[in-house]
Amino acid sequence: MKTNNAGISLIRQFEGCELHAYKCPAGVLTIGYGHTGSDVTPGLVTTQQRAVELLQLDLAKFEKAVAAALKVPVTANQFAALVALAYNIGGAAIAKSTLIKRLNAGKTQEAADQFLVWNKAGGKVLAGLTRRREAERALFLHP
Repeated sequence: MKTNNAGISLIRQFEGCELHAYKCPAGVLTIGYGHTGSDVTPGLVTTQQRAVELLQLDLAKFEKAVAAALKVPVTANQFAALVALAYNIGGAAIAKSTLIKRLNAGKTQEAADQFLVWNKAGGKVLAGLTRRREAERALFLHP
């Protein structure tokens, strides 16, 4: 599956686009639409076009991670919401999450409620993450 437009819009909205490398609230060097990795170095500057390319590359990576973790069929909106979460917390974290375990067990509502658990960075609840998780949960529950 591919992330639908609703999921991409959600990611773009909450990540924002920064063309200069910065440290996110968790202290990770980030650029563009939330891109992280060894290629992001202090002082790095990118273009809008490259930020979009990185978003597409990152989406493909997280789509694979979500697809590999799923054992049950999901709707396009559920998949998009899961990719949006994985984009923010990482593929390994979502694969091991209670959210995926409950979804794979057929407990869709319980899985949806697990989005709200992922609202902390550095052990602190962040209002922006709380809003993001509520938006991801809403997308997940939207038919």
